[in-house]
Amino acid sequence: MQQTVLSILLENEPGALSRIIGLFSQRAFNIESLTVAATEEDSLSRITIATTGDHRVIEQITKQVNKLVDVLKVAELSKEVHIARELMFVKINATTPDAREEIVRTADIFRGQIVDCSNQLYTVQLTGKKEKLDAFIRSIKRQSDIIEIVRSGCVAIARGRQALRP
Repeated sequence: MQQTVLSILLENEPGALSRIIGLFSQRAFNIESLTVAATEEDSLSRITIATTGDHRVIEQITKQVNKLVDVLKVAELSKEVHIARELMFVKINATTPDAREEIVRTADIFRGQIVDCSNQLYTVQLTGKKEKLDAFIRSIKRQSDIIEIVRSGCVAIARGRQALRP
């Protein structure tokens, strides 16, 4: 099964997100990541859901989500040329000068930024595809202790002139 990214445009109403999550839960569909925010119109929100399933499952999810009252449009971005990224913060033990140097070097290789530091901890910010962030974690684990990881989940948008509009 491969990951599918769904983009859902819906009315920004109380309970709208809950109904979508409830639909996934009732049908035992897994959500790998979920991001929600208002759009350029305050009355609309956009949900990006990364999920897995075969073609039949994804088609069923899309049809069921489309039936919800607050939903205006659903797009399966995985079928289109799109841009998908995540944001991640990683808090890392940096107790020795060698460890700090290695963290900075690794962050530079992955185009990350040190956004907070103390005598013993560095926090690195990275953005990119899931695979890139996973590779950074594997790399840094070999050299230092990771204290904490926070990830935003996938955000995605279609390339070119295609847009999710009501």
